[in-house]
Parts: sequence; C-alpha cells; structure tokens
Amino acid sequence: MLPPALQSAVHNTLRSISRLRSTQPARMAALDASSFGRCTHVITRAIPDSLCHEALRMDGDSTVDLTKARHHHELYIGVLRNRLGLDVVELPADEGLPDAPFVEDTAIICEGTALITRPGAPSRRKEVDAVRKALQDLQMNVVEMTDESATLDGGDVLFTGREFFVGLSKRTNQRGAEILADTFKDYAVSTVPVCESLHLKSFCSMAGPNLIVIGSSEAAQKALKTMQQMSDHRYDKLTVPDDAAANCVYLNIPGKGHVLLHRAPEEFPESVKVFEKLKEHMLIPVANSELSKVDGCLTCCSLLINKSPEV
Repeated sequence: MLPPALQSAVHNTLRSISRLRSTQPARMAALDASSFGRCTHVITRAIPDSLCHEALRMDGDSTVDLTKARHHHELYIGVLRNRLGLDVVELPADEGLPDAPFVEDTAIICEGTALITRPGAPSRRKEVDAVRKALQDLQMNVVEMTDESATLDGGDVLFTGREFFVGLSKRTNQRGAEILADTFKDYAVSTVPVCESLHLKSFCSMAGPNLIVIGSSEAAQKALKTMQQMSDHRYDKLTVPDDAAANCVYLNIPGKGHVLLHRAPEEFPESVKVFEKLKEHMLIPVANSELSKVDGCLTCCSLLINKSPEV
C-alpha cells in the first residue's frame, strides 16, 4: 500500500495524462444552467435502403426491418419539429452512405462553432460533406479536422455544459481528442477509455445541466468513475439498468422546460421506471429498436444547434 501522499501524487499524474489542456491559461468556462440544452435547429438525415444490409454493426447477424426503422425515425423527427417546435433540416438519404442517418458522428457543435469530425470508419468519411454544407447554410463557424492521423466520432463526445469527455474507442483516438481540445479552448477535455461498446455515449448521456445518465454494466460504471476522477466538478447521476437506455436526448425548450427523449417502455421497461422519477422533466418515449441493431442510439440521429438571433 502506497503512503497517502504518494497515492495523491500518482493520482494527480494520471489525471494530467488523461486531461488535455490547451495553451489557454484558464479553462473554467461553463454554460449557464438555464442555457444548457437550448436548441433552435436540428439536422437529421433520411434512411437509405442500403442501411438494412450495408450499415456497420457490432452484431453482424442483426436484421433491420427497414419500414419499421423509417417509421421510428419519422416519429423522432416529428417530436422535434411538431411537439417541440424546432427547425429541422432533413438531409436526403444517400445509398452510397448506409450509416449517414447517424449524423451525430459527423460534427461537434458548441456555442456557434462546429468541428467537422474525421469518422473512425473510413466508409463514413464522405458523410461529412452534406453536413458541412448544412452547417455553413446555418452560418455556423465551421472548423475542419484535416489531420489524417486523427479520428473522432461524435458519439464519443459528451459535453456537460462545463467540459468535454471524449471516449477513446475503436472509432476515436487521442489525436482526435486533442484537436477537439484545440477547437474548444475554453473547456477542459478529458479522455475516457471505451473498450466494450462502440462509443462513450453508447452507455451514457446528459439528462440535465448537472445530471449524467449512466448504464449499470461494469464497463459503464468504470467509465463513470474515470469521468469523476478527471473532473473538478461533482455531477449528479441517474443509473438505469440498461446501458442502451442511458442514451437520451436532453433539451431545454422555452415554455416547455426540461425535455428528455428516452427509449420506449416496450424496449426497456425497467429503465423507464427510473426516468419516471424525473418529475420536473417532460418525458417523451421514443422507439429505436431497429436502428439500435446497427448501433444507432437516440443521440446518433440528430445534430442539435442553438442558433442565436444575431448569428
């Protein structure tokens, strides 16, 4: 057993290795709690026929019901546009890009700046072209990731309003995390190893300004412990029985308050019981059983943008 002083020194050293720091002297930025989750525009993309057989998947034996997948996707978009009143930009399907509906992986958006990613799967690299154009049309400050040694999927990026956590996975590497840190210099960026899941957000997401939803698996809990060790802030947590159910879409909509899109009760009934404890949230169940067969989560299907009036 190491002496307490040495234990502390080792812990601080490991922290500095996993935490990326820019040349900026201070990185203490934090969105006001009332601003976190604000959204005016959403980018989505239609599902091509090719998704059914050609989309990448961790489980190679899964069969997607394309009609059902499109129905779920239409309901998802309908919630955003009709129920929540957001301006939805729907990009057309591309049969040559079977994974393109998972637009979250193509850009990281924070406070008017959009970092175009370099997806970890080479077959997905061209997906960024249409998304880049849509972001430029929305007059966002678009930053390119040009380093060919870097990979970054948006599904590995958890923004808490105070800092970024970036999963180091099969799709995202250290160099990708470093470029994100260089792009968003006001925020601390910490890396989190992801071994058993596709992305960091395969088992976690934000459900409010200070609330992390986390799955119950050993891998999810280990990742949460790493995030707690890396952060200078203490977050509340909501633990759900199912890792996949921990991926939710949180929005802060004027006039509606805290809104949480979560997986439907017929898919994860025990996790839904946990969400029902969030009495101050508008809870909206959304089915996602078919896209989940090709590793699609709820956050995967949209890019959320808060476009200020002056932009």
